[in-house]
Amino acid sequence: MAGLAAALELSHLGYRVRVIEQASAPGGKIRQVPSMAGPVDIGPTVLTLVHVFRDLFDTVGENLDDYIDLVRQKILVRHWWSDGTSLDLFDRHDSNLDAIQDVFGSVARQEYAKFHRETADLFDAFDAPMMRNPEPTLGSMNRVVLQQPSLIKKMRPHQTLAGYLSGQFSNPKLGQLFGRYATYVGGSPLASPAMLGLVWQAEARGVWAIRGGMGKLARTIEQLAVNRGAHFSYDTQVERLDVHNDKVRGVYLDNGEYIAANFVVFNGDPQALALGHLGTGGTPAVPGSQRTMARSLSAYVWGFAAKYSGPDLIHHNVFFADETNSEFRDIKRGIFPTDPTVYICAQDRGKNMSYPDTERFEMIVNAAPASQMAPSQEDFSQCNDKVLNRLAKFGITFQTQFETRNLTTPRQFAARFPGSDGSLYGPSPSGMLSALKKPKTQSPIAGLYLVGGGVHPGAGVPMVTLCARHAVAKITGAPISTSMSRQTVTPGGMSTA
Repeated sequence: MAGLAAALELSHLGYRVRVIEQASAPGGKIRQVPSMAGPVDIGPTVLTLVHVFRDLFDTVGENLDDYIDLVRQKILVRHWWSDGTSLDLFDRHDSNLDAIQDVFGSVARQEYAKFHRETADLFDAFDAPMMRNPEPTLGSMNRVVLQQPSLIKKMRPHQTLAGYLSGQFSNPKLGQLFGRYATYVGGSPLASPAMLGLVWQAEARGVWAIRGGMGKLARTIEQLAVNRGAHFSYDTQVERLDVHNDKVRGVYLDNGEYIAANFVVFNGDPQALALGHLGTGGTPAVPGSQRTMARSLSAYVWGFAAKYSGPDLIHHNVFFADETNSEFRDIKRGIFPTDPTVYICAQDRGKNMSYPDTERFEMIVNAAPASQMAPSQEDFSQCNDKVLNRLAKFGITFQTQFETRNLTTPRQFAARFPGSDGSLYGPSPSGMLSALKKPKTQSPIAGLYLVGGGVHPGAGVPMVTLCARHAVAKITGAPISTSMSRQTVTPGGMSTA
């Protein structure tokens, strides 16, 4: 998505853009696989922070809603526990207060209200100096804190997310629920800083499904770039960068072609450069301190079509482990979780239309990076049995024949995305200052720019799109402006572009 966004904006600005993609279709981790019910998303499944995409389309003179049919999810996530407890979270704060009180009582309502208020304050305080700042520093963060000293207590700099939540919520189920948001950026709540509780705010501010799936967004951006003169070459790899005197001059392709370039935008894991996958000329792009950062989580991901029976699903569903954080202890040991939390996206639901008897599903179980997994942990039948047996405790059955093609494992992710070790989110978010240690878009090699989930501001479809816009701003020398407010009518005769 970062490469696509950069290609679109640069081609719109008049640059001659050539996109080299080793896969057969656009999207990267936004992938779809065929099924008897149609294409199944096996990457990101929804959009959050949708204003980021509206701003991108506005910048190139287009309206996102003219191309993408967005369906706002009134129920953000449906959560389940094997003792029969279930909780829906909504896109309205007052609805969440009521829902939490109905399930967990008035004390839990007050605890959630405090958690929501504090994470909202953190999200708002650090959005501009961190996420929308192409080169955040410790100094820029400190200035925010000096201006708002109350943030220090809310940041809880010496606590892990799990530790913070265990003290914040008297009911461990709520701590387990909000601890899951660390996994959105590839972290374990046992190791991630308490400040990552603010990730909840990205979802609390709205979740949108796309009719036609996430692949439609990737294909739309590709087509808009093509309309502006960009050329896409699929099933093609860059063999190495041409770097001379610390400046990139072009790329050599695996088919023998050489492409001269004033700028090269690398949309891959920065570790691929550090490991020399694009030749020794590219290794200085990633300084030594960034090469030793711990890796984020990987995952086992299933994509399939089936007839379903069980509890009433919505688009987003989470079936929690019985013991809070036990799965992350297993992951740290490099084994498939004995008691996994299972995410299920029922892709034909939540789109304001009837869904078929045979539906499309994505299932995700968190995992360690590939190098930390024993080979036996990727046995297809073993993975399948553990997940299906776990879901059977909730009364869930899928009427289908699972095949190896339905499952992508950490080692397969490692092979698909070179240098990643199968980590789906780049560097691990563990450590209070981990966000500041990520590579930035402008590399030490002149003319070489880095974009993607392994680059600041980090993982997630909105974040990598912001990353691309940071890179474009560096290339063109024109800063971006991304509105954090909903568009509205301004009465009184004001003329607005």
